[in-house]
Amino acid sequence: MVVTKAIAVRKATMKDVDQMLEIINQYAQQGLMLPRTKLSVCEHLQSFVVAHDGESVVGVAGLHILWEDLAEIRSLAIAERAKGLGVGKQLVLHLVDQCRDLGINRALALTYQKEFFEKCGFHIVAKETLPQKVWKDCINCSKLPMCDEIAMICETAV
Repeated sequence: MVVTKAIAVRKATMKDVDQMLEIINQYAQQGLMLPRTKLSVCEHLQSFVVAHDGESVVGVAGLHILWEDLAEIRSLAIAERAKGLGVGKQLVLHLVDQCRDLGINRALALTYQKEFFEKCGFHIVAKETLPQKVWKDCINCSKLPMCDEIAMICETAV
């Protein structure tokens, strides 16, 4: 019998930064997400939440507000040892709730994990319908001309 610890989602703190970076950049090294620097994570720490098992960070995700009606879920990453435990979905649903609390009626994810986000209530949209994202962040991304990520939106029903 496998015993798993309860996973709690909470705001990230400075004590979490190194663990967050380790998890995020593990995926970045595989080309599955953009890398983050310690400076970037520290500067945007207030926008991150972590999943914690009482001993360590097992997941991380950020919510970046793009416009009055649109926020992006970014840097969603789960520690290898916590895969398959529902941590990712717990983080995403927490951030969708945060959108509702903020009065933001759409959550965006740019992803390679279409099926996962569909299970979280997201649907595919054309990237061209997201000028706030394209001109704010994508314009500086090395993948811009050949971006292969899927744009997905969740209506938060504010």
